[in-house]
Amino acid sequence: MLRIHSALTPAEWRRAGALAAAVIGLNVLGWGTMVFAVAPQYPKVLGLGVGVLAFMLGLRHAFDADHIAAIDNTTRKFLNDGKRSLSVGFFFSLGHSTIVFGLGIAVATAARAAVGAVAGGSPLRSVGGVIGTLVSGGFLYLIAAMNLVILIGILKIFRDMRHGLYDAGELERQLDARGLIVRFLRPLFRSVRSSWQMYPIGILFGLGFDTASEVALLALTAGAVGSGLPFYAILVLPVLFAAGMCLMDTLDGAFMAFAYDWAFSKPIRKIYYNIIITGLSVAVAFFVGTVELLQVLQGHFDLTGPFWTVVRAFDINTAGYVVVALFVVTWAAAVIIWKHRHIEQRWERNLVAEDLAELERTA
Repeated sequence: MLRIHSALTPAEWRRAGALAAAVIGLNVLGWGTMVFAVAPQYPKVLGLGVGVLAFMLGLRHAFDADHIAAIDNTTRKFLNDGKRSLSVGFFFSLGHSTIVFGLGIAVATAARAAVGAVAGGSPLRSVGGVIGTLVSGGFLYLIAAMNLVILIGILKIFRDMRHGLYDAGELERQLDARGLIVRFLRPLFRSVRSSWQMYPIGILFGLGFDTASEVALLALTAGAVGSGLPFYAILVLPVLFAAGMCLMDTLDGAFMAFAYDWAFSKPIRKIYYNIIITGLSVAVAFFVGTVELLQVLQGHFDLTGPFWTVVRAFDINTAGYVVVALFVVTWAAAVIIWKHRHIEQRWERNLVAEDLAELERTA
């Protein structure tokens, strides 16, 4: 804690306080509305578990390769230019959240108009709900598959590093190529001179289909529109999604700004971190997508049996707590494996052995 305190100047601490106030304010708005206004009135449709799921999906979205690469690359660029900014992640997430709010309002408005135009028991509404859920679950599977490809690439880098095929510079180049959107917007990142310029870049990232699928997922899983809930109750989900994403992106940017060299001075730390966060992203997307698709199959084909009974009885409110448990277990297991298998120490011993072998060959 003393090291962290001394790492920032008084002016930087004031800016950090302002960032913390903004992020906390967004979380207070979302959670206050959910806990005191929405969940008590609509526990079966928008219970606290759905709020937790929305928040955790926002956290998961912040772990996506594009987010990490965008914040990481820009922060490192600033450090190389002799500047240190704590707000790169905050402004990037603020731009991204602007699209989340806009999509949330658009989805809610369009859905309410559709509900008003279709009779309550119309088959059209039922078919539309099935199609919407299939699209939402399908998008999550596509996102999980894309992140799985990225994870396989990172694992390949890790395997090659163990055989001495990658130096630190090559590792940086490989990790910089993680995000799909980052590859297309690379010239924009080179033009960034101030952290506030990450806001329009965040907007561009928010226009990607991943954000659209997440907002649609939240609206569909809650069933909020079809249940006739008020507008503010429906919009609390995008707010919580943005609150989780903004929290993690801001922490990521601030952490990178003053502890980048300390945390990732060794390639093994960086590659291990990327394996964990990418694997976690894959697991969460597959889990939520599978829950949605299985429930559609069970309801549409009236499937029976012990397994389908569990699927039918699974409450979407519970999914939020399952995702929380997945986060906790994953990080706890990662820390335990890191410490008890002495991964960093073994890596350093291998480097020393390789250096000695190289000296013997050249002697």
